[in-house]
Amino acid sequence: VQLQASGGGLVRPGGSLRLSCALAGHTVTIDELGWYRQAPRKERELVATLSRGGTTNASDSVKGRFTVSRDYIKNMVYLQANNLKREDTAVYYCNAEGRYEGKYYNVWGPGTQVTVSS
Repeated sequence: VQLQASGGGLVRPGGSLRLSCALAGHTVTIDELGWYRQAPRKERELVATLSRGGTTNASDSVKGRFTVSRDYIKNMVYLQANNLKREDTAVYYCNAEGRYEGKYYNVWGPGTQVTVSS
């Protein structure tokens, strides 16, 4: 499975962005998709996840503002980020984990920068 995130940029506080992650390869083997972020001088942290069964999970810091979704036809996963705050500034990464031919995998795509600033 390969991942490619896009959609980052500069946005004012209170604004919105939709991040996209293109999926390629054996996408039917994906058990869970996730969005993570890493701010300067901080560790990478979970933003939101979406399981194969459609269950979503979001960190407390983004709950009610960010939504993760998947388009199976387009092979895309999205992170809709609303009411952005300065503390949301980070590089955002998409992640996929699953099993292929009996082996567990966990893959990352290159990140996309989100900067929230006035």
